[in-house]
Amino acid sequence: MSFGRPPSLSSTGFTATPPDRGSFPLDHYGECKEYMIRYLGCLKTNGSASTPCRALGKDYLDCRMNRGLMERDDWKNLGMGNLDTSQSVSAKDMKDTGQSDEK
Repeated sequence: MSFGRPPSLSSTGFTATPPDRGSFPLDHYGECKEYMIRYLGCLKTNGSASTPCRALGKDYLDCRMNRGLMERDDWKNLGMGNLDTSQSVSAKDMKDTGQSDEK
């Protein structure tokens, strides 16, 4: 008889496997929350159309990569290889222009 875990795991053992590509840790400390809020606000404003919000999405992913919340990858692998880096708007620029969606 097995206590504390299903009997199927006790007889066969359990081996951990790495997460699938695209899985990454949650941002428990809110390190990139500001970027996420801006991106989601842009999606809401544009009726869930992601094309006008691609620069904000790139900023969000860049924040996650810089803080180790996801593995660094080429922009082309993330579907943003054709996005000009000059289109990317930093959080400071958004605050300076008054485009912040924060309340």
